[in-house]
Amino acid sequence: MLALTRITGMMEAMSVEKIVSAQAASDPRLVAPNQPPPLANVDLFATNLPLVESLQRSGVAAWADRCVEIGTLAGEPEVLALGALANDNPPQLKAFDRYGNRVDEVEYHPAYNDLMDIACGNGLHSLPWTEDQGGHAARAAMFMTWSQVEAGHGCPVSMTYAAVPALRATPALAAEWEPLLTRNAYDGRSLPASEKNGALAGMAMTEKQGGSDVRANLTTATPTGGPGDPWLIDGHKWFCSAPMCDIFLILAKTDEGPTCFAVPRLLGADKRNGIRIQRLKDKLGNRSNASSEIEFHGTHGWLVGESGRGIQAIIEMVNHTRLDCVLGSASGMRWALAQAAHHAAHRSAFGKVIAEQPMMQGVLADLALESEAATVLGMRLASAYDSDSEEEAKFRRIATAVGKYWVCKRQPAMVAEALEVLGGNGYAEESGLPRLYREAPLNGIWEGSGNVMCLDVLRAATREEGTLEALLTEIRLGADAVPELEAIARDSESALANPRAAEPSARLIVERLAIGLQASLLARFAPQHVADAFVTTRVRGEGGRAFGAVPAGLATDALVARATPHLG
Repeated sequence: MLALTRITGMMEAMSVEKIVSAQAASDPRLVAPNQPPPLANVDLFATNLPLVESLQRSGVAAWADRCVEIGTLAGEPEVLALGALANDNPPQLKAFDRYGNRVDEVEYHPAYNDLMDIACGNGLHSLPWTEDQGGHAARAAMFMTWSQVEAGHGCPVSMTYAAVPALRATPALAAEWEPLLTRNAYDGRSLPASEKNGALAGMAMTEKQGGSDVRANLTTATPTGGPGDPWLIDGHKWFCSAPMCDIFLILAKTDEGPTCFAVPRLLGADKRNGIRIQRLKDKLGNRSNASSEIEFHGTHGWLVGESGRGIQAIIEMVNHTRLDCVLGSASGMRWALAQAAHHAAHRSAFGKVIAEQPMMQGVLADLALESEAATVLGMRLASAYDSDSEEEAKFRRIATAVGKYWVCKRQPAMVAEALEVLGGNGYAEESGLPRLYREAPLNGIWEGSGNVMCLDVLRAATREEGTLEALLTEIRLGADAVPELEAIARDSESALANPRAAEPSARLIVERLAIGLQASLLARFAPQHVADAFVTTRVRGEGGRAFGAVPAGLATDALVARATPHLG
């Protein structure tokens, strides 16, 4: 289950801590003073109290032991080192073999394969589709925990998880591919999916001339026969995520309009499917993951859903990957907080441990508030995906877009503040914070940038009956404790009554909805001092614009203690 086959023997037998201890015993001058020890050997699940409590509240406390297992593994120094190795050694495109034959393969560093091994071995790509109930919430808790190790390999994990409900629009495709995509195993070999221990799904929607406007796509699909027969696809994709996946969901134009197709990478043994990898993207972050530009040349694809209704067919996949954007950003925020708090607890300045300095307490407390609010929101969304009720379906439709906009917007600013806590040490690559900082903007871009998400909220609120009401009902559940939430709900409803007039201020509207939803959740489920601090600084506006600009009287020591139980 927790596959570490290639990790054994990879590191020195003696840990860093033991080496430092031995050096100090022999000659203290060899050890740098006033430097924190590495943040390692910590259970990244059990020490995240908001996540632990959210799991229990979601009715899936039976998964706590599995979460502790993966949280303990994620905190091991050898495992944390895999994230750095996978990013320091990004994937390489092998377009041709030694004889000049076109092969279109991507080669990954062993560290990436190890990360995928563990993620898939624990069902982070499949759990909701193999469990009777609670699978989304349990997976969300494990995904947020495990993603702290490294975010890039989470891309194919997320897409595989999200592809299953989209494929179910065509029962024959689901019957063929769902058993392969839900096997709890990673198999990186270039073989037909039916011959592998596990399969992965990717996605390719955007094109160079259109970007988010997928209706401007130029890729075409031509039928070759009747229902169930493949179509021939020709065109390109500006972004194809994880091009070594076994199947891709793509959009192409038919006579009826944009249509969704399932495109296998291989059609059989030694039979490639007309997918040509033009290049791998040289990206700001997310460097362990291969993102590519591809071309289709007479590529075989099978219809998903109905011709001309591709956007509707693929929206199921998009909504689930948007959920993972929220979870991934919450995970990155938690790891940034953990790094900052750990450093501050072990380093002294001006005669005090940094964490005891009043202003630093304000910074750490504010970071802790932001992290907890993102975590609680992410888990509430995941629980909504576990429900079969119509009201929960309406809630998750709009709340996913609201959460994706706001949580993903908050991550870069929060990571930057956490990096500053470490000072110059945080700016050095060795700290790991620069990698986290480069990663931070990704989820805000992937699966719809900020403006696209706000337009989606407007669309859901004004065109899909009951969605706005479901969200406002959830916000109002906290109004007894926080009267301001009623005003947020009322003002938002009024602002969205005219979508054309609302568009210029859509970001402000969505931000207020997100903060209102987070405040409602914290008012109902978090300790009183957490809810009070969030409402004071975010709802009532008594805090400043920068992290740590908090009013006097906030329970900063209690907020920091809650966020860092392992530090004592």
